[in-house]
Amino acid sequence: MLSNLWKRQAPQMVGIDLGSHEVKAVLLSKTADGYKIVSHTAVPIKKGAINDHEIKDNDAVLESLRKVKRALPKGVKFASVAVSGSAVMTKVIYMDASLNEEEMEAQIEIEADNLIPYSLDEVSIDFETLSVNSTDPTKVDVLLSACRTENIDARVDALYDVGLEAKVVDVEGYALGRAYEVIAPQLPEGADDKVVALVDIGANITTFAVVEQGETTFVREQAFGGEQFTQSILSFYGMSHEQAEKAKIEGDLPRNYMFEVLSPFQTQLLQQIKRTLQIYCTSSGKDKVDHIVLCGGTSKLEGMANLLTNELGVHTIIADPFQGCLHADEQLKSHLQADISKYMVACGLALRSYSEWRT
Repeated sequence: MLSNLWKRQAPQMVGIDLGSHEVKAVLLSKTADGYKIVSHTAVPIKKGAINDHEIKDNDAVLESLRKVKRALPKGVKFASVAVSGSAVMTKVIYMDASLNEEEMEAQIEIEADNLIPYSLDEVSIDFETLSVNSTDPTKVDVLLSACRTENIDARVDALYDVGLEAKVVDVEGYALGRAYEVIAPQLPEGADDKVVALVDIGANITTFAVVEQGETTFVREQAFGGEQFTQSILSFYGMSHEQAEKAKIEGDLPRNYMFEVLSPFQTQLLQQIKRTLQIYCTSSGKDKVDHIVLCGGTSKLEGMANLLTNELGVHTIIADPFQGCLHADEQLKSHLQADISKYMVACGLALRSYSEWRT
C-alpha cells in the first residue's frame, strides 16, 4: 500500500514502543531549543504477550494499552508505532534522480516482485528518498520498507480498540536512529560528522541503528537482551522470575554476583555488539564507528559503557537526552532521569510528529 499524496506537517502523535517487557509511551512538544516531554508512561505487559515482535496475546496487549491511554492527556488521538523482526524487510535501492515521487512509486510497484521476498498480497510497502547516491549523482538512494500486513494490522487494530488512531507505522531500527536528534548534543563537538551507533538493549532484542550525518544508514537486531541476565540470576540463585527481576532492578544480589553472573553476561553482550559492528563495517567499508550510545532498559548495567570503551576502543556513553535537547519540568525530569534511556525508541516515534509526512 503505497501513499503518494502531498506532504504536510504531521499531527501531534504519541510514540508508543510495544516491547516484550513493557509498553512505553512518550508525547513531545517542540520548543525553541529542542523538545519537551508533555507526557510519558511505561506499563508492564504480560510475559509472552509479545514474542519475536508479534502480538501473541491480544487481550494482554489491550490491557496494557488501556493503561497507557489513561495516563495520556485526554485530547490525544493519534499515535506512532513501530514494527520490527523477521516480518520486516528494508533495502536501499538506487533510482533515477529525475523521477518524481509518483514515478518512483509506479516503478517500485512494477519491480516489487523482484525486490521483496514475500507474496505481494501479504505485504505493505513504503519508500523514502534518502540522498543523492555517493558514487553516481544521477541516482538517488531510496529506502524501501516492506512488512507483512498482518503485523501492521495487529498494531493498528490494537491502538484503535483503545481509542488511538495509528497515523504512522515505522520500522523500529529507524525510529531508534531518529532519536539521535535528541541525544546529539550529548556527544563531543563534531560528532554530527562522525559515525554513531545507537544500541538499544531491550528485554529480548538488542536493536542497532548506525547514524551518519543525521541519516540512519544501517539497522539490525540481535535476539539477545536483559531477559538472559534475569534467567542467569534466576538459575544461579534459585529465585523465581519475579524475584530475579526485582533483585536485578533493586541491586539486591549476593556480593559475588558480579563475578558469577554480571561479568559473563557482559562478555556475551560485548560479543553481540562486536559481531554486529563488524557486519556494519564489512557492508559499509568503514573501519569502525566513532561513538556508541547505549540505551534501553539493560543499558545501564554497571560498567557496561566503560567495558565497551576499553574493549572496542570506541567512545561509549549511556543515552541521556536531558543532556541533549530533550526537556521536562523539574519534577518530571527528576522522576524520569534514572530511566530516560529506555524511552529512546518511543522518543524516535514521537518525533514523527515534527517531520513532513505523506498522508
